[in-house]
Amino acid sequence: MKHRTLALLALAIPFVPCATAQTPSPAAAAQLENEGRLPEAEQAWRAIIAAHPREAGVYASLGVVLSKEAKYQDAAAAYRRALAFDPGLPGIELNLGLAEFKQGHFKQAVGPLTAALKADPASVQAKTLLAMAHYGASQYLQAIPYLRSVVSADPQNQELRWVLAQSCLYTKDYKCALEQFQQITKANPDSAQAHMLAGEALDADRRTGEAVTEFQAAEKIAPAEPNVHFGLGYLQWEQHNDQDASQEFAKELANDPKHAQAMTYLADCDLQQGKRDDAVPLLNKAIQIEPTIALAHIDLGTIEADSGHRDDALRELTTAAKLTPNDVNVHWRLGRLYRAMGNQAQATAEFNKAKNLTQAADDTLMKKLTAPTLKDQGPPSFPAGK
Repeated sequence: MKHRTLALLALAIPFVPCATAQTPSPAAAAQLENEGRLPEAEQAWRAIIAAHPREAGVYASLGVVLSKEAKYQDAAAAYRRALAFDPGLPGIELNLGLAEFKQGHFKQAVGPLTAALKADPASVQAKTLLAMAHYGASQYLQAIPYLRSVVSADPQNQELRWVLAQSCLYTKDYKCALEQFQQITKANPDSAQAHMLAGEALDADRRTGEAVTEFQAAEKIAPAEPNVHFGLGYLQWEQHNDQDASQEFAKELANDPKHAQAMTYLADCDLQQGKRDDAVPLLNKAIQIEPTIALAHIDLGTIEADSGHRDDALRELTTAAKLTPNDVNVHWRLGRLYRAMGNQAQATAEFNKAKNLTQAADDTLMKKLTAPTLKDQGPPSFPAGK
């Protein structure tokens, strides 16, 4: 992610210990750090700590060297020791938050970064890091105010705008999401991912026709983009356009032969078109690759029930019910199966579950596509120096 250079604050040492014959001076340790001799600088600061184990500034300086060495876990420990001895030492909360962020410990980074921003409300660095920490921790609602602020201050930063758009999408603020995606596509009309995510937002807002248009634009721009054919096919599947959907799912499988969801929905289209023999191997393979796709179990259970294999059908449908307990369709099919098996009590129980559920499982496209997260990508690169 592109960011302005974010440099760590220089750490003032309130008390400078005197060097002894065995202990290097802080000036010597700092000189080693400035020369890039980081392992030697680390050893020097550790020697100073051994001689002066209660000096907050020395721990803080060690933390900076450890951060430069990418030893973020040890750096965080050093910063915590510094705060234990002097909670008001300037810059340490920010450094600690950054060290946790660098490790992907986003929830742990939120506390110190919040304190850093409180200490310096004008700090763009603290605000940006806090926004990204909330986002990385899947705390999208908390991330949005900080993201709005930094994007407003830097409207050309399309990557932060992208994070804001995704946060709005995940909190179901589709108006906000679409506004941000429109700005992204305005700046970069050839962004297939922006068109795809705009399509997800439109579909979640029940504007499926417009969502199809966005995915068609994305497909034209980047036909090899992961999930572009699956997304378009899914939207067509939602509209019961099984023939066109089948073609898109097949294209996705041509790009990614192990795309379990594409297999599942292609099989479902085959079932709708009476091609049961084509559907069965796809469903079995999809379940082998990804056993948590409920529709694969529902369809396979339905096929088994229609073939008179009731025990196999029961296994598949009960698995589906565990995966999607609020799906009316699953309980209705289980009720029919239990009734056919002569178990009227279980049949009644399943039909009652179906009756009491107000809606089927949430099957918007956004639920099907897994967007990358900071944990997948790793945190953005920030310099570790003072």
